[in-house]
Amino acid sequence: MTLASRSTLDREIKTIQGDVLRMAHVLDQALSRSLEALASQDARLAEEIVADDVQVNALRFRIEEACLALIATQQPTAGDLRTVVAAMNIVGDLERMADHAAGVAKVVLSMGDQPRLKPLIDIPRMVEVCRSMVRESLQAFIARDPGKARQVATQDNTIDALYKQIFRELLSFMVEDPSTTSRALYLLFAAHNYERTGDRATNIAERVIFMASGEMRELNPERPDTSHQ
Repeated sequence: MTLASRSTLDREIKTIQGDVLRMAHVLDQALSRSLEALASQDARLAEEIVADDVQVNALRFRIEEACLALIATQQPTAGDLRTVVAAMNIVGDLERMADHAAGVAKVVLSMGDQPRLKPLIDIPRMVEVCRSMVRESLQAFIARDPGKARQVATQDNTIDALYKQIFRELLSFMVEDPSTTSRALYLLFAAHNYERTGDRATNIAERVIFMASGEMRELNPERPDTSHQ
């Protein structure tokens, strides 16, 4: 590869990385706004989140097209190729996480004016950890840091523990008073979307390790497969 070709390839990879970071920023806002909509039962905000999901889809397709064009024109090999392939997989996971944020917004719309069953205590903590995982997994992607990626994956244990706690608590409400079932399920569906978000962030960490080392393996093998969810 000539020096000019190397410079062009590096520039195009940096452009793709920048676009991935911008997409991650949009996702971070969607996660924050989804929690705000849930906490305030703000139907108008929820509708905006659902509508804005189209923009995230467009970003994903634009980045994927750029990656395919780079592969076709620059023919990257080894680590460069893994970086581009990782970016394509990462934007797919980011797009699905945005779907989960929109899923929470749809829960808010279904709730309507029904009073929330209980104060939000553990769900905000789930969102905080999800946002941290997304930010740190993307930092690991840019730095090509597999060690940081592994640290990100360990945070998913916190999200899983919070989800199980929420599930047990809401189940106890439903058992003690079946009339609370619908309101309990709204909160459970919201928590489920955030739990899936943590799984997707772990997927990104796995892709970073693949990019850096060529090794592809599950970091949390006990978690369910979410590739089709």
